Amino acid sequence: MTYEVEPAVQALLDAANEGDLAAFLAGFTDDGVVDDWGREFRGASRIQAWSDAEFIGKQVTLAVERVERRGDETVVTAQVGGNGFNGPSHFSFRVAGDRVSRMTIRA
Repeated sequence: MTYEVEPAVQALLDAANEGDLAAFLAGFTDDGVVDDWGREFRGASRIQAWSDAEFIGKQVTLAVERVERRGDETVVTAQVGGNGFNGPSHFSFRVAGDRVSRMTIRA
């Protein structure tokens, strides 16, 4: 099934599924933030450290099940797989220009 997702969000999803850390980091604004259950990681070096330990470094896979708009956010429901957390999660994305400014992860 095909989901219509903003190009900036799709780029992050693709980068995660392809294990492409450079593309994942490039998909964020310079002051981009990952909010993983209230723990915030701002900027490329902090996002990379988080991703190495908990996301791409754990061979994450994201099987998208649903995409919806909630105000100024795109919310992606996905089954997470890999060598870290496994199970359903919601990823909320805020986009600024052609990149993501914030990715928030919740169950």
